[in-house]
Amino acid sequence: MKRSLLAVFLGVAPFVSLARDAVAQTGLTIYMDGRVLVRRVMPVRLAAGTSVQQLGLGPIDPGSIFALDSGITITGLRYDPAIGQVNALRRSVGRELSFATRGANGAREVVTATVLGVDPERYRLADGRVTFERPGSPLFPAELVPAEASLSLGVSTDKARPSFGLGYFTSGASWYATYAVLLGARTARIAGHAVISAGTLATDSAEVQLLAGNVGRAGPARRPMAEMAGKVAAAPMAMDVAAQQSIGDVHLYSLSGRYSFEPGIETSAALFEPANAAFERTYTVQGELPYYGGLGQTGGDEQTIPVQVNYVIKRAARTPFGDTPLPGGVARLYERDQAGRPQLVGESTLEHTAAGQNLRLDAGAAFDLTARRVQTDYQTQREGQRTVATASYSVKVANAKDSTATVDVLETRAGEWSVVSSSLPAEKVSSTVTRFRVRVAPKGETVLTYRVRVVW
Repeated sequence: MKRSLLAVFLGVAPFVSLARDAVAQTGLTIYMDGRVLVRRVMPVRLAAGTSVQQLGLGPIDPGSIFALDSGITITGLRYDPAIGQVNALRRSVGRELSFATRGANGAREVVTATVLGVDPERYRLADGRVTFERPGSPLFPAELVPAEASLSLGVSTDKARPSFGLGYFTSGASWYATYAVLLGARTARIAGHAVISAGTLATDSAEVQLLAGNVGRAGPARRPMAEMAGKVAAAPMAMDVAAQQSIGDVHLYSLSGRYSFEPGIETSAALFEPANAAFERTYTVQGELPYYGGLGQTGGDEQTIPVQVNYVIKRAARTPFGDTPLPGGVARLYERDQAGRPQLVGESTLEHTAAGQNLRLDAGAAFDLTARRVQTDYQTQREGQRTVATASYSVKVANAKDSTATVDVLETRAGEWSVVSSSLPAEKVSSTVTRFRVRVAPKGETVLTYRVRVVW
C-alpha cells in the first residue's frame, strides 16, 4: 500500500508494518498557545468494512479527529467527556438521586429527588413539589461517573488491518523558549532551550515536535486546561539539539529521542548548540514628543527619565547560530562579577526572530547613567486649519562610570515635524525617528538642547 500524502505531511510511519507497541508510536506537536496535535497508532484490529470502536483517548476535541491513513474513513462518533458535575447530572435526568445536606441541627442528612433537567436545573422532591435549587451535594452512582472520557468511533476501512492511526487535538500543554546569554568582554555565549509545560497532558514515550509561529484558530480561543504546579524535570537524554524545519509560514522543532509527560511536570530540551556571538551594548533615552496629535506645553521642573540599556547580539548569515530561526520567549543576560560568578543583569522578552536577524534585547535601566529633561520654550500659531507649535528642550545626561558612554536620545513622531536647531547633530533614522548621539565623559555630564517644529 502506498503511504498516504497526509501521513507523509504529518511525519507518520506507514501503518502496514507495525512492530512497535502503540505507546511507542505516539507523536505530539505542541503549540505555544496550548493546543496539542496528537498522532497515535491504535492497537485495534479492524475488519474490512464498517465497525464501531470503543476508545479511551482522554480529553480531546472530538471535532478534530481524522484518520492518518487514506484507506480509512471516520463515519461518525459519540464522545462523552466524563468531566465535571454537570455532565454527571445530564446522565441523571429522569433518575432519582441522593443528595447530602445538613438538617436543622447541623447533622448530615441524605434526601432524594428526581432530576428533571439541567438547563436550568430542576428537581422533583419526594412530596411531588419541583425546585430549581439543588437539594444538596449530589451523590452519583459509580456507573454515571466514568473513570475517563469515552469515544465511540465509527470506522470504515477498505481492508482488514492490525491497527490504525488517528490524529486529533487536545489541550493543556504549551511551551516557550528561554535563552541564557553570558556576556563577555566583546562576545556573548548563548544557549537556548524549549521549556514544555505538560499541564494536564499525560503520555508515555512520545515523539515530540514544537511548533513556533502564529497559527490561526477559528472562533474564540480555547483556554488550555488548568495547569498544575509541579516539579521541573530535565530532558531524559544527553545534549541532543532539536532539528528545525520550515513548514508553511511557521517553524517546527523536532526533539531528539522520546519524551514522557506527567501532569504538572515541566521538561526542558536544547534548541541549538551553545554559540558565541559578538554583541553591542547601547543606551537610549526616549523623547518627549507624542506620536500623534497635538504637542502640548509641559514646562515646569526637570523630569528624571530612565536611560535604557539595550543589547544587540550579532547573528551573521551562513553561520550555524545565524541561520537558526529562534522562537519567541524570554532571554536572560548574565555577566560575571569580579569573583567570576555569573550575575543576572537583564531580562527581556524576545519575539520570533528569523534566520539572519540580530537579537535585540532590552535589559532595563542603567544605574550609573541618568537623564533629566525640561521643556524650555513653547509657542503655537494657527496657519489656516492647522496648528503649528515650536518647542525647545534641554536633556542633561550624567555619567557616573569610569569610562566614556554614548547615549542615544530618540524623538519619535508621525506626520509633519522637524528639528529646527540642536546643539548636537540630529540624525534622521527614519521618517518618524530622529536620533541625537550624546557622548558623556567619565564622571561628567553633557547637555543636549534642541528645538522642534510640529504641525497638526
